[in-house]
Amino acid sequence: MMQWRLWGALSAGMAVLAMNGPGGLPGLAVPEGRGSGAISPNQQPLGEISKLRRELTELINQPKYAAAFWGIKIVSLDTGRTLFEHNAQKLLSPASNCKLYTVAVALDRLGADYRIKTSLYAATRPNAGGFLEGDLIVYGRGDPTINEKLQGGDTFKALEALVRALTNAGVKRIKGDLVGDDSFFRGPEFGSGWAWDDAEYSYGAEISALTINENTVKLSAMPGARAGIPAALALLSPAPYLVLSNRTVTIEKGGSRALTFYRPLEENVVYVSGQVPLTGAGQIEEVPVHNPAGLFVALFKEALARHGIEVEGIARTTHWLDRQAAPLDCSKLIELGSAESLPLSEIARQIEKPSQNLYADLLLDQVGEWARSPGDTNRTSEELGIAELEKFLQEAGIKRDEVFFEEGSGLSRNNLATPEATVALLAFMSRHKAAETYLAALPIAGVDGTLRNRMKGTRAAGDVRAKTGSLRWADSLSGYVTTAAGERLAFCLMLNRSNGGSARLDLDAIAVKLAGLKDRVGS
Repeated sequence: MMQWRLWGALSAGMAVLAMNGPGGLPGLAVPEGRGSGAISPNQQPLGEISKLRRELTELINQPKYAAAFWGIKIVSLDTGRTLFEHNAQKLLSPASNCKLYTVAVALDRLGADYRIKTSLYAATRPNAGGFLEGDLIVYGRGDPTINEKLQGGDTFKALEALVRALTNAGVKRIKGDLVGDDSFFRGPEFGSGWAWDDAEYSYGAEISALTINENTVKLSAMPGARAGIPAALALLSPAPYLVLSNRTVTIEKGGSRALTFYRPLEENVVYVSGQVPLTGAGQIEEVPVHNPAGLFVALFKEALARHGIEVEGIARTTHWLDRQAAPLDCSKLIELGSAESLPLSEIARQIEKPSQNLYADLLLDQVGEWARSPGDTNRTSEELGIAELEKFLQEAGIKRDEVFFEEGSGLSRNNLATPEATVALLAFMSRHKAAETYLAALPIAGVDGTLRNRMKGTRAAGDVRAKTGSLRWADSLSGYVTTAAGERLAFCLMLNRSNGGSARLDLDAIAVKLAGLKDRVGS
């Protein structure tokens, strides 16, 4: 079990931590470069601390990492002393460790109880017969929790609160169109710095203020009735929004399954190619859609129909560029009803534990719109969110030149941070009013999230709480651990430019060593 003393009150050690240096993180003077985990002889501690430093230095100096680049910082939260550091001031790609920053600024600016509202607007109220003249506008503000995964796989249950709000307003028939409006967020549907082919995968789903089911549709590919004919493709959605182009073939039993799914940018046609063996299990794929607001209103229209509410017009969408030409003044409309998201404390868990990119970027945009001043009409939601993040980091004592982000999830290959900055952030959040929420959102080694299958059966299981991060040439692991001596540590482990398959094993090995440490850093 994790021996974590949640951050109820500051210890004397934490007071020392708060007073020392940038980010409150004093440490030993350690030279940079290969082998910089060593310390000067007159500071050399005895026992396990010395042994651990030697082992970490040997690990990062393995020949397989000769062409790679390590960045490490490990600090005691109880004393503020540095246990080990290597290239701690170097800028590296943090990958999804960026989510540590996005969640932190959101909790600081918005609060753990913050909820996101989706509104139903109309020009008039329904008449006595329940007829609504004109259009019904579904105005999204970036709620990521309208999601069948949170409702046992039931999309209509996820939409129930909005349907109920409309029926409570007495609406029985909508004479006009059903309009999905996602203009609350301003900017492109992809995060800055994303690669174009990220949009082919569920982790690169489009960003939209009107989001449903993570802006994806499930696609089933099963073997056909006999070899030589196409596989059986089906969209597992109550309101199909994609068009399938079947280029597949069923092959004899015993063959291997090999399928590819390609959706051209700004299209909703999915080309499925490859083969499925006759007795194979098939495959379920989550395919991202273009214009998620359109998927939202298609599903919402079906949900209304199931409750006897007819929409005479069409389901259509409008976006931020449309609203530049024809602005929407919500103050001149009637809000017939609304639905609220789960609290930010739960959204934080839904971001950190599975490392959900879309939710993180939605949250950064949310912070951006929270910070937007009335006269600031040119900057995108993402740009405003990054600007607010930079202000927050300065307040946390983190140097301006130690973090360079352009989006909130870590999917951008251009995001950079130092291990020093990440540990400073972790230390700052350990003293924050939302510290317990921040900690609870992180994956737990051997238990849940992206760490559920890592460090199982080790001292770290149930103890280490950390955010993973991975891109093609980057792996990272940053978070908290309580050692066997009862000391709380914050750590940041970053490995860039490595093509070795064992990188995660070595990251985990370091975390396990920290969890098993029996000596205190200050001893």
